[in-house]
Amino acid sequence: MTVRVSVFWLPNTEVKMTDRPILIAGRHGQLATCLRDLAAMRGLPAVALGRRELNLENREGIRKLIGSIAPSAIINTAAYTAVDQAESEPAKVFSINRDGAAALADVAWQMNVPLIHLSTDYVFDGTKLDAYEESDIPAPLNVYGASKLAGEAAVLAAHPLATVIRCSWIYSPYGGNFVRTMLRLSKTQPMVRVVGDQHGNPTYACDLAEAVLRIAERSVTGDRRTTAGIFHLAGQGEASWYDFAQAIFDELSRRGARIPALEAITTEEFPTAARRPRNSRLDSSKAERVFGIRLGPWRHSLEACLDQLVGGETDVEGNRAGWRKRNAPLSDHARGQQAAAPDL
Repeated sequence: MTVRVSVFWLPNTEVKMTDRPILIAGRHGQLATCLRDLAAMRGLPAVALGRRELNLENREGIRKLIGSIAPSAIINTAAYTAVDQAESEPAKVFSINRDGAAALADVAWQMNVPLIHLSTDYVFDGTKLDAYEESDIPAPLNVYGASKLAGEAAVLAAHPLATVIRCSWIYSPYGGNFVRTMLRLSKTQPMVRVVGDQHGNPTYACDLAEAVLRIAERSVTGDRRTTAGIFHLAGQGEASWYDFAQAIFDELSRRGARIPALEAITTEEFPTAARRPRNSRLDSSKAERVFGIRLGPWRHSLEACLDQLVGGETDVEGNRAGWRKRNAPLSDHARGQQAAAPDL
């Protein structure tokens, strides 16, 4: 499979991994899928474990399993991410997103293994007028965001040299996400109504995966003190959900597809169990300064995503790139990313 990514590097950032595998906690989610694909393309040994193999609520099982794999680094993409459902079962959400993440971090620390933990823009309440920096005070609006914020603190307490990456509005050719929802609705609805007063940074999971692998490489081969702490990493450029939908439909129209009418609505017109921040924009300049990493403009990356979903390169059998994963079973991570966007 061919995956086109749009990630920019500053000079002299090339590093090499060891022969020990990277352990990816999470298997079928959007980011985990892209991590698996990119690791295979680059010849990096990697082991991706889903909930059946690596249950974050089985603390003793975590220790035994990771010990048997002896990874060079751990990337934790696993989480409870069904944002609206989380409101009705907070104990389970915190058990996974805080306590499970802490258990994973503790094992990584005891084994002297670098840990990269994925977090979310939902740790903020969205009242800031500008993009959020890492130093801004979090104030989550919902159970999911609160659990992820608690998870950040628990991870860094258990593993002081861990890297915590907050990301925003992830989409990809895989699983459930806003782009795939808009593609489905473009085929079935004459009119699509999308929230226009929530803003963020659409982030292509394949771009993010490439950046995360680079950070993992640096954590393994370099001074971990330089990679420790919280970093924001999101696509360049901002948009509302309405803007995002408009860009998707513009691309579809350019490719000759039928598109529906599009109407902007307010957050109040699309009630959900969990409150969403009006402003989810993340300032990613710290990651650029520290790692020399800058994700590509989201509109450019959207073209790459749609190349795989509706047109673009084909394999030797004439299948469009990405077809094998397009109907893969959805993990909690994939469902959660869908829940985090307006599922109209």
